[in-house]
Amino acid sequence: MNQRIDDARRRMEGAVKNLGGEFAGLRTGRATTSLLDRIQVDAYGSPTPLPQVAKIHAPEPRLLTVQPFDRTMIGAIEKAIMESDLGLTPGNDGNLIRLPLPHLTEERRKELVKVAHRMAEEARVAVRNVRRDVLNEFKRAEKDGEVSKNDLGRAQGEVQKITDAEVKAVDDMLARKEAEIMEV
Repeated sequence: MNQRIDDARRRMEGAVKNLGGEFAGLRTGRATTSLLDRIQVDAYGSPTPLPQVAKIHAPEPRLLTVQPFDRTMIGAIEKAIMESDLGLTPGNDGNLIRLPLPHLTEERRKELVKVAHRMAEEARVAVRNVRRDVLNEFKRAEKDGEVSKNDLGRAQGEVQKITDAEVKAVDDMLARKEAEIMEV
């Protein structure tokens, strides 16, 4: 029983951690190197994360620079950035790609908040799916006579507490990200 509860906790925390990674890639108007972490570059015939083929810096609050480890990759990196949903226009001097971050309009900020809400809801659904799976396992175990009714009730209560804590963590992350996006 405890092993199943620990597994559920680990899976729920994984869903919340994944949301943190998705939020890191959501543009907020400030330059952050994690903005480019999701971009896949066609490097030597296979998709490779941008940080594995280039060094990324944020020398100014509204500028990112990308310095490829191999200069022949500049075209592929530029193409990957242009095709991403970040809305950035790269410029290069042959050695370095510069990505100026334009100011976000109010309309774009509201769109980004909607995207953040959608990401948060997906994380909540993932947490609830873990809860559902674990509760089904518990009910099956109780039906098979492996667990008493009292133990089942206690385990269900514990799983619900974990679920509530993880959903609250998602809501807190969303509130912070929303404030960060709307900040001018």
